[in-house]
Amino acid sequence: MNGWYDFFYYFLIGVTILLSIHGLWFTAILPGIDQWNRRFFRSFFILLIINACFTLIYIAMYYFAPVTAIRFICVLTSLLIVLPLPMLTVLLLHCCKENVRESRLVKTVLALFIVYFIVTTIGLFTDAFIYFTPDKLDHRGSLYPLMLLPVNGIILINLVGTIRRRKLFSRKVYLSFLFTLFPMAFAMLMQMFVNVFLLLDICYTIFALSMYSIILSDQIEQDMRHQREIANQQLENINQQLEIANQRASIMMLQMRPHFIYNTLTSIYCLCKRDPERAPQVVMDFTTYLRKNFAALESNSPIPFTSELDHTRAYLAVELAQHSKSLLVEYDTSHTFFRIPPLTLQPIVENAVKHGMNPYAGPLHVKIRTYHADSDSVIIVEDNGLGFEMTEDSKPYMTLTNIRQRLELMCEGKMEITTRDEGGTKVTITIPDNNKILSEDYSPEA
Repeated sequence: MNGWYDFFYYFLIGVTILLSIHGLWFTAILPGIDQWNRRFFRSFFILLIINACFTLIYIAMYYFAPVTAIRFICVLTSLLIVLPLPMLTVLLLHCCKENVRESRLVKTVLALFIVYFIVTTIGLFTDAFIYFTPDKLDHRGSLYPLMLLPVNGIILINLVGTIRRRKLFSRKVYLSFLFTLFPMAFAMLMQMFVNVFLLLDICYTIFALSMYSIILSDQIEQDMRHQREIANQQLENINQQLEIANQRASIMMLQMRPHFIYNTLTSIYCLCKRDPERAPQVVMDFTTYLRKNFAALESNSPIPFTSELDHTRAYLAVELAQHSKSLLVEYDTSHTFFRIPPLTLQPIVENAVKHGMNPYAGPLHVKIRTYHADSDSVIIVEDNGLGFEMTEDSKPYMTLTNIRQRLELMCEGKMEITTRDEGGTKVTITIPDNNKILSEDYSPEA
């Protein structure tokens, strides 16, 4: 039985040393620990290592040292073992952001520690507290419980102080303090009446583990807080970029070409005389185009593709009314169950018509296709026109850059512009399936 007792006793000492070394290591390398905490925990874990080493020295001296030396090491070890308790009081107040130097709690704890120091030192010269037999075994003296009263007072004060300040701690730190103090209060109270040295060693191992957990929890909380700050900053930047992009889109929408409006109204006027049956439809198409334009002013989120396609159809219908012989439009849009930012397809088609039409090169052929590939919805707009200049100062460049930015911010989409081998321009938009609309949930007004 003694063999198992000794093995477990040495095992606890080893665990305490290992935890303290790990605590020192993390205290040194973790970047989120402030200077005060770094100094405190460094001192604390060094003290725990010294305590463990002195305990081993105290055990080893049974084999070769005289009783006087053993008594001296016993007293010194008793003082070192209690010293972390006042340090715990300092940490308690620091976590609550209280002034340590002016705290009555610290002054009371220091007074009790001084009393314990005096009583323990007296133990060097009297057998009233601890005495040794000729075979070098230590025994409790008649006044031994009196020596532990200041220690129990320190633990009780720390425990009461922790509970009274519970609202000032994080949950993890509060539980770490309680996890340390409750077992130690119980063990030290029992030690006044019976020997429970093994239980006390377990409590000090728990003590080291609790301090170790405080370091880690504090670092984790700081890292999480830092990550949240970064995420909030990124979100704020994205929102700012999206707001700027939406403002640009609104400006682009409000700056409709005056000659387009004038030409459309003129065409409608002429149709009223030349083809009165067709004129109402052109009026409806032009009305739809205007309504979709201004409706997009109120939309800051992706809309169903069908809504944007209706906008584009209305625009092209108006253009066809004016350029029926020089413009051909082809639709292949069977895949429509996805969302895109407003004013995505229509401005691309408008750029194709405006910059691709050439009265000397035959009709402009514009083709709009959609399909589903892998996990993306794909839109392709291609024409056989002249293309358009894409310098940074050109209006097409600014329009398409704004569309690309809004695609990325609003639905993680991409846009690619290439030149067709047979002439003209090809614009490819790819939108991930997280913007997909289920057919059973689809509503044109969504």
